[in-house]
Amino acid sequence: MKYSKLAVEILRDEEKSIYYDPVYHGRTLKVFGIDDDPLEVLKYLTNKYRELGYGAIIFDTHGKFPEEGFETVIKIEDGKPTGLDPIKIAKKGMMDLYSAVTVVQTVYELDRILTDRLYTDILQGKISSVPEAVKANEKYSEVILEGYTALDEAFYKGKPPKLGKSILVNLGDAHSVSVVGMAFLILSAIVEKRRGVMIGVDDVAVLAYTTAGSAAMPLLTRPARKRVTVLGTRYAIDSVLNIAGPTLLLYTDPDIQGVIYESNGVPPGAMRKYVHKGRGVLITRSTETINVEEGELPF
Repeated sequence: MKYSKLAVEILRDEEKSIYYDPVYHGRTLKVFGIDDDPLEVLKYLTNKYRELGYGAIIFDTHGKFPEEGFETVIKIEDGKPTGLDPIKIAKKGMMDLYSAVTVVQTVYELDRILTDRLYTDILQGKISSVPEAVKANEKYSEVILEGYTALDEAFYKGKPPKLGKSILVNLGDAHSVSVVGMAFLILSAIVEKRRGVMIGVDDVAVLAYTTAGSAAMPLLTRPARKRVTVLGTRYAIDSVLNIAGPTLLLYTDPDIQGVIYESNGVPPGAMRKYVHKGRGVLITRSTETINVEEGELPF
């Protein structure tokens, strides 16, 4: 097997090392496991890609990822200002202006006509923030207000954060799924064009639960040169299983293991190896074959 410079050891067996290579296997790796196992894999891969000179952008729903090595740490809490107003951020040049309007459209379910009206008002300098759009007494204001809460009002307050090469987004103290989804979408829109980074998400099933969160997924999982995305989760749900890319299956319940093998097209029989604690199975696909490699976790 030929490997690129981005290949990292992901498993070990008695005879050889087993590598995950985003160039040959796919640039989005899905990690399924139980308890903190996916998070441990995410920590391990973050360190490996740092050794290769990559930055790290981590979305952590549990608040357990260590802060060391990050230039920027953003903590999202219900009712606390974040500065993540997409319109303000676009005005600062951190995001394309129409992308910012699309974020507002997604979060508050604006139709195309109202989205274009909001975009025009921003271009003309009438609107410079989401709270201003709410108070503008326009048709889009009425629609936004249907989903706008005090948590949203607090969320948008503050100055946009300065984002370094390595960013940790701590979502562990946020309990509102709408706040978490908004933060995930807005930050994903900011970093979607970055290169030379490993993007890590745990738990991806939780973040993809909302409309805003699911809209963020294509921004992070679209294949791109000099970028790797690692999605950790404890839930074998369709929205994650259907994302293209190789799978690292860790120890979890037998029926869940079966669902993951099935979703990857692994035929019944000897290829469906039961995964024990401390071990994993890397499932990769090509246009012609399905490969299943088993080994111990290297950490």
